[in-house]
Amino acid sequence: MNFKEIHIGTLINQAVIENKIELSRICKFMKCTEQEVNEMYSMSSLEIEVVLKWSKLLEYDFFRLYSQHLILYAPIKKDDSEKVINNYKSSLPQFRKNIYTKEMIDYILNKIDTGAMKKSEIKERYNIPTTTLYKWISKYKNSTK
Repeated sequence: MNFKEIHIGTLINQAVIENKIELSRICKFMKCTEQEVNEMYSMSSLEIEVVLKWSKLLEYDFFRLYSQHLILYAPIKKDDSEKVINNYKSSLPQFRKNIYTKEMIDYILNKIDTGAMKKSEIKERYNIPTTTLYKWISKYKNSTK
């Protein structure tokens, strides 16, 4: 899975095909026409509420795709010292920093195996702790071959 370029319509269409969901059921659940459903399949982005409905209907968390994109491609977070100095605390909910899926771990280990990136580059670019990276290497090294 390429997390850099997410075409949500194509992924939703793929999930519909895999789950063998009938178009009539989709239209009834989404409260839209067949033409509107087909238009959604061709769109690279959709409104959040629409993606939420698709996630419920197909029982798949499409938002996780975007979370994985952020983990892999978001700029490295700046030091939190500025927030501490200004005594800043966000009112937004705080979640676990990173949730690494098996696909992401395989992707990162593949970068190391192929020599595309060094361990130090992986740690710096994706902000992965050294202990976490070495645990992945020892745990998944044999299973990826």
